Amino acid sequence: MGKKRIAKKGSGSVDQGLKERSLSKIPKKKIVNGILNIQSTYNNTIINLSDEKGNTFLWASSGSLGFKGTKKSTPFAASKVADLIVEKAKIIGLKSVDVVLKGVGSGRESAIRTFASKGIEINSIKDVTPVPHNGPKPRKPRRV
Repeated sequence: MGKKRIAKKGSGSVDQGLKERSLSKIPKKKIVNGILNIQSTYNNTIINLSDEKGNTFLWASSGSLGFKGTKKSTPFAASKVADLIVEKAKIIGLKSVDVVLKGVGSGRESAIRTFASKGIEINSIKDVTPVPHNGPKPRKPRRV
């Protein structure tokens, strides 16, 4: 007949153990200005915080916070990832960021809104999503 599924309470929220483990790994160096790279695909949202030279300081993804399956690509998951990065960035001393967006997922705007609402100044927003010019050569017609 198959296995019975047991629904857990609070599914779809952030796993507290994974969040605390992520907050424990914070670099000692202080930065004031940074570059925030947001890669939002149909399957996941990855946020990467680097200094002005491009050296990565902090990163988090919705998968690393405990979201699984289709919940990883939701705007809610992207806002939770951004919230975690903001908490880490406040400890480092970050004041302003330049945002670089990549991808066509649904978590792009919610991640930026979370950063703006938490008090970090956004200097510029740049979209570097790759756009195909012509694409590959189409298949030959099928001969029957």
